[in-house]
Formats: sequence, structure tokens, C-alpha cells
Amino acid sequence: MVVNINYKTAEEISALRRSNQIVAQVLAEMRTLIRPGIRTKDLDAYAENRARELGARPAFKGYRGFPASLCTSVNEVIIHGLPSERTLQEGDIVGLDFGVEVDGFYGDAAVTYPVGKVAPAAVKLIAAAEQGFFKGIEHLQEGKRISDVSHAIQVWVEAQGFSVIREFVGHGIGRALHEEPQVPNFGPPGRGPRVKAGMTLAIEPMIAAGRPEVEVMNDGWTACTRDHSLAAHFEHTVAVTAYGLEILSLPIPTDAPGRRLEEKPHA
Repeated sequence: MVVNINYKTAEEISALRRSNQIVAQVLAEMRTLIRPGIRTKDLDAYAENRARELGARPAFKGYRGFPASLCTSVNEVIIHGLPSERTLQEGDIVGLDFGVEVDGFYGDAAVTYPVGKVAPAAVKLIAAAEQGFFKGIEHLQEGKRISDVSHAIQVWVEAQGFSVIREFVGHGIGRALHEEPQVPNFGPPGRGPRVKAGMTLAIEPMIAAGRPEVEVMNDGWTACTRDHSLAAHFEHTVAVTAYGLEILSLPIPTDAPGRRLEEKPHA
């Protein structure tokens, strides 16, 4: 099957960096808001207002009918949790998935935060999702294939004792929020398009403490683990360039031109 991939120029990657840095800033600011008693609808309002203050349009609101600017996925919710009157409780975990559009280019990232003190198993789950991302992007090298990324994520996550969600995948990103190619978090290596400079991708491990089966709630959006086990989600937008891999949605230090793969946190 032929996959139509939009390879980006250096100028287009620069534009994507601007939108993704706004996503990075908003998600980082929201970490200080995560505490017992805050309503998920208040998190949504903060994200939307800050995006607009920073010159961006919230990308999710209205996208395919989604009613909010921020996905707030609590505990067993994997992705697409709808903000509401629900208040976060001590021991919860909450996935925040946020995207913006600036001058026709999209940014997209997600993180799972603990609410107060959480169980050690929840800490391990969140870490496995984040570390799975870094294990995967080690394979975003020219000449490798997209499924090499997928396979590395699956191997890492399952080695930690968790499962990988199969119904939802990562994706290309650029002038559209979702572009080709799809990037699953599972599968055998050596398949799919070859990695080339100019690719811009949202890599996003979605994992569960229990089984990987998914159930979508009656609202048509909220995707939960069928066995109600905890789920975690971690996502960054990355660019494959002639100079290596750049993670566009990590905050860029004021004294550095970008965040490169070799600067990843110690796993």
C-alpha cells in the first residue's frame, strides 16, 4: 500500500516548532495546577485561555466534533477523556493531551501526571509510557522503518509488565493534525515506510496496567480500559532532520537551539 507522506522543509519544521513550543509551555504550566479538588473542566479552560494568550488556536475543540480544547483522561481512561465537573482525587493519575494550531501548523503532545501521592504501581506505569516513547524514537533513523519504532515501544512496555493499546496509534503531523503515516505502538520490526529526513511524527505510547482491550463510553469519545485497569499516555511531536532527531514539543532552553535525542532523560 502506498502511503502519502508529507515531508517537511526546514522552514516548515521551524513553523511546527513554534506551535509545539506553545503546547510544551501550556502542559508544563498545568503541572502546577494538578492537585486534589481541581475540576477537569478548569484544566480545559486554563489550556484554552493560555493557548489563545500565546497566539495559538486550540486544535482539538471542534475537531471531528470534539467539544473541548484539552483531553483529560483520569485513571482507567486511556485517551479522549472529556473535561467535566469531575474533581481530581488524591491518588488519581490524569492524562492531559493538548494540541494547537499556529499559522496553519499543528502541535500535539500529551503527558500523564500523578495527583498528589499515588501508588508505586501508578508511578511505574507512567514511567513506562514515557520511557517507551524514548525507546521508540531511538529507531527514528534514516533507513530504518516505522514499525521498528512500534516494535521497540511494545518490547519495552511489555518487559515492564504492562500492555500496549492497539486501537489507537501515533501519526504524522504538519499542516493537518493527523497525517500519514500511522505509527502503532506494537508490531513486528522491518515494516512500513522507511524513515527519512523531513518526517514529522506524533509518537504516543498508550499503555495499560492490565489487559489492552478498549471500551468507548456512551459519549462517543471517552476510551477506557475494558478491565478498568489504570492507563497512561505520553506523546511528543518529533522531526527527523538532516542533522538528527528533534523533539519539537519539549521545552527549549533559552540558551539552546533545540532539544535533540541525545539529551533524553536517563531511563
